[in-house]
Amino acid sequence: MEHRLINAIETALGWSGAEELGKGFARGGLDDPALLSRLLTPNRLLDIAMRRSLNRPQFRCFQKGVEVHPAVYYTDSVSPRGQSIPMVNMRSLGNLLREGATLILDQANVFDPTMEVACRALQWWSHERVQVNAYLTTNDAAGFPLHWDDHDVVIVQLAGEKEWEVRAASRKVPMYRDSDPNTIPSDEIIWSGVMRTGDVMHIPRGHWHQATRTGSGSGKSLHVTFGITKRTGASWLAWLADWSREHEIFRHDLDRWHVPDSAALTEAATALLGERSPADYLAAYEQETTLPRHVPFLDILGPLDAVVCTTHFPPRIRESGETVDVLASGKRLTLAAKALPALRLLLSGRPVVLEQAAAVAGAEVVEVAEILVKEELCAVLTPELSSGYTGLVTNAGS
Repeated sequence: MEHRLINAIETALGWSGAEELGKGFARGGLDDPALLSRLLTPNRLLDIAMRRSLNRPQFRCFQKGVEVHPAVYYTDSVSPRGQSIPMVNMRSLGNLLREGATLILDQANVFDPTMEVACRALQWWSHERVQVNAYLTTNDAAGFPLHWDDHDVVIVQLAGEKEWEVRAASRKVPMYRDSDPNTIPSDEIIWSGVMRTGDVMHIPRGHWHQATRTGSGSGKSLHVTFGITKRTGASWLAWLADWSREHEIFRHDLDRWHVPDSAALTEAATALLGERSPADYLAAYEQETTLPRHVPFLDILGPLDAVVCTTHFPPRIRESGETVDVLASGKRLTLAAKALPALRLLLSGRPVVLEQAAAVAGAEVVEVAEILVKEELCAVLTPELSSGYTGLVTNAGS
């Protein structure tokens, strides 16, 4: 899936592909200024907060480096029937922002179609799961204190400016679940300076960093952080542990009162290591990921006229003589070989208007689209979902 954001990030950071993720700190600037407001603006972020029932920790507010109690900026919206829904009190929130505060919306891709499409494009690009958090800071408010993340991040400064400090890792490739708490920051400063509108930065896992507007006076900063969690050797071993249940020897109790047959267990574990390689695990990880959220197709609501592939990772299309297999999200579909042109179009990750696609891939594209929607590999292209692609991803076949 070609996406303006990915092209812009690669150009800004001097990358040739996703293989650069996690290799080292990188910083640059976008050469596509129109992309910034297209992705997200401060007012659109506030509109998301206003129209949804958000709860901590999904939506948080900080002042002077301390989290503001939700009671300060939340209220209950009560219907005429007395039903109560917790909602952000926008008047109170506005007062906090005037004083200087930092708002954080975790997983903005769950609530905003543009962010959803951007994360999906990054997932197809990196072959890893991606989520995006949005940070709006006003006036001279501080952000989080010095900390490290257990995943790689790509930060895009969408509006305003913010001062950053990035330090080296004090423990190599630390993890969320680890044998060392990793609480002592490194003294080695890799970069410090101001991120301005259009700047992009990649901070590898484990690098200490902090951002603030303290001392910056009146103004704002809006940036989004794309968190990309890569697989590790520990992930592979955990996956192998699940496969071990296929073998009887691993299902037996470890008897505390008799010496276990450690030689047999070691031999079986060694065999298991050879049966399923790290490459096998990475391939299985992409195929076994659960299906994403989508609007279901109901023919009573109207005909199927446009679709888009919404799998977390690119489906695999495998030709086999008179048939073609599609593997994605734990499913395997077998179709006649004549469906191949339609499959390539429909599974491209780009929106497909079926009436236009028929001229490119043949009349069977409608039938194939119906199958893919039924199997939840493609979703109905609603106007809301379509808005996430507009100006960022071109339609397939156009």
